[in-house]
Amino acid sequence: MSNAAIAIDGQTAVTPTALSWKFIHWGLGLFITGFVTGFIPIAHYIHGALAGDVGPVFLKNMTLWWGCPAILAELTLKTGGLGMIAIGLCYLAIVRQGPSPDISRHERIAPTLCAYGLIAELVTAGVGYAVLNYFWPNFFFEPVQAGKNIWLVAQGLSIAVYVVGTCYAFAGIRRASREFR
Repeated sequence: MSNAAIAIDGQTAVTPTALSWKFIHWGLGLFITGFVTGFIPIAHYIHGALAGDVGPVFLKNMTLWWGCPAILAELTLKTGGLGMIAIGLCYLAIVRQGPSPDISRHERIAPTLCAYGLIAELVTAGVGYAVLNYFWPNFFFEPVQAGKNIWLVAQGLSIAVYVVGTCYAFAGIRRASREFR
């Protein structure tokens, strides 16, 4: 067995170092994915500029920055990825302070919740957009409130999974930081 995981009473206990690198690894990958996703709005704006036919409903319903369905996914992946990297660095700082406390069950699943929440947000934004666009053609650009609400609630639930993971990690970091005071 690697030194990243130690068996205690038949259960695998994750070390703070292993947990920190999980957060950093996933966070960096998701940040880069958000960066790449950021090219979708650029392509969208270029296409719109070349087409030149932006209808009055679109102009009334959207602002320039929110005129592309990929914006929420892009920003969520970027900020969520950076948040995961920051959490990983906090765990590395804890390890450098000396003997670190045990990692709780909630802390062990925190990086998975964070990563899956961000991945689910990206999938919900892309696949959800395509599916809802099938039922309500052009729902994002036309004022079809039911389509927008379903799409945004689904993305919100994905983001909520990420937030639960960060709360679990924050609770562990806070608990560990109290021991070093």
